[in-house]
Amino acid sequence: MNWFIYAFDELSLRQLYQILKLRQEVFVVEQTCPYLDADGEDEQALHLVATDDDGLIVAYARIYKPDEQQSYGRIGRVLTHSSVRRSGLGRELMQRAIDYLEQQAPQATIRVGAQTYLLAFYQSFGFKAIGPEYLEDDIPHVDMDR
Repeated sequence: MNWFIYAFDELSLRQLYQILKLRQEVFVVEQTCPYLDADGEDEQALHLVATDDDGLIVAYARIYKPDEQQSYGRIGRVLTHSSVRRSGLGRELMQRAIDYLEQQAPQATIRVGAQTYLLAFYQSFGFKAIGPEYLEDDIPHVDMDR
């Protein structure tokens, strides 16, 4: 795997297309959840991607560093392509996202909006629930901090 972190303006059109396609495959089609993926937040985010030997994006996460408006970092849109699931790539993706945020702001909290069925996955990285379960796009979620 090859790993990269890009600002929005550093993404090529081909990379952006691959990211949007993969996010729609996972979140809209697989999870049968119609929602607006192009939510206007991509331009403020960093984009962590893993590519295979053919240059195809197979793992992705959106990362937000803490700033003046938000005292915590965030990780979202965490996904792996169906062809690499159960390979440990999702764990490596999360660890890389956490490591990046900890390098950038060592004292800052990191937050995720976790789908409830993935609570144990996020807990294994030290995340703890900080509020009640809620529905986001008809999928149960829990906000978690680390």
